Amino acid sequence: MKRMIPTAAGTAAVVLALTACSSGSGGDEPAAAAEGPVTLTLAGWSLSTTPEFQTLADAYHEENPDVTVELAEYDATEYDTQMIADLAAGSAPDIYVQKNLKNFWTYQDGGQLMDVSDVTEGLDPATGGVDFYEVDGSSYAVPYRQDSWVLYYNKDLFEQAGVAEPDGSWTWDDYATAAEDLTSGLEEAGSDALGTYQHSWQSVVQGFALAQTEGADLTSGDFGYLEPFYDQAVALQDAGAQADFGTVTTNQLTYQAQFGTQQAAMMPMGSWYVATLLAQQESGEADEFAWGMAPIPQVDASTTGTDATPVTFGDPTGLGINPALDEEKVAAAKDFLAFAAGEGGAQALAEIGITPALLSDSVVETYFGLDGVPTDELSQFAFATHDTRPENPVDADTAALQNILGDTHSEIMSESSSVADAIEGAESRAAAEVG
Repeated sequence: MKRMIPTAAGTAAVVLALTACSSGSGGDEPAAAAEGPVTLTLAGWSLSTTPEFQTLADAYHEENPDVTVELAEYDATEYDTQMIADLAAGSAPDIYVQKNLKNFWTYQDGGQLMDVSDVTEGLDPATGGVDFYEVDGSSYAVPYRQDSWVLYYNKDLFEQAGVAEPDGSWTWDDYATAAEDLTSGLEEAGSDALGTYQHSWQSVVQGFALAQTEGADLTSGDFGYLEPFYDQAVALQDAGAQADFGTVTTNQLTYQAQFGTQQAAMMPMGSWYVATLLAQQESGEADEFAWGMAPIPQVDASTTGTDATPVTFGDPTGLGINPALDEEKVAAAKDFLAFAAGEGGAQALAEIGITPALLSDSVVETYFGLDGVPTDELSQFAFATHDTRPENPVDADTAALQNILGDTHSEIMSESSSVADAIEGAESRAAAEVG
């Protein structure tokens, strides 16, 4: 497959250009299929270390030899800025990834996503994240990945500390107790490892608070639901069971190294980390140790245990079609989306340790057939069973509110303000800046 690297200017002003350069939806009239070979372009990032894009392109081409999917590489950290610029310039790829759900509204509201409702109507009902790409009853992207947050734990460190492993019944109080017990037990055993590692991202606290608190609504501007979750996060670092926020940010700690080199016995993290950990253990970047996955801790016992469905969060990663696509290529582009979100794409992704949006029994079997993936019942349950709610609800105000709450997170975790004062400040800013 040919790899293209487009140039894209990155200026904030091009956000406004989306509406001005809007093209037709492509969904009103049936498109005429192209005669003969078709070449589609697909956006991606960090192609040398992120194999999912080439994997989907190759798997689709194998089943559809008349369609070639070429990759267009973007910078991972500037993806949305560059994509918005290319859409405005008319040089964007035919199919592009919805990397962050919080920016989906910008693309859709700017008329830069084709209506693909006819594709989503044909997807397996078990496909995760489909509803997150709906606006006014129509779908504008399809999910090909649906990561969910779970609790990773180091079985060897649990044994060394003499602490019982997770059993699927944990609440956040159980988790906090285990983190402190692990820290003291490991210290007594001569280890410097801490009980847990919670990375510096705001989602590590806020994502769970939004998903697990009944009635919580990001767009309401009422952020009181965050308070008990932040109280616990601050208490964990104050107790020394978690690296403090200043250490994490100043020393630029990575979650891969903290768990992979056994600096922490537990770590809440997305299911995407499985593929990274397997690769790093194989390369020697991570230590060899026994590990497992457990459901993320819950607010109370009502959603714990393997006979219940634990609530967690995670945004899907989706694919949308550039509405400026040549009409004769639309049928092929929609067929590629259907493949990526369906059984074929899911199997291809599972074979490289990526969590697909469709977790059929056969896909889960493929995933747990990979060398190094723990095969115990709790790990399989944690991976496949959950009520996954979005971190970024689709709304015009989501991005602005998340920016405010990002500042709030730093303020609280650095302990420059109390939890209550910081939340009150966020609510005031939301009222003034967003309304």
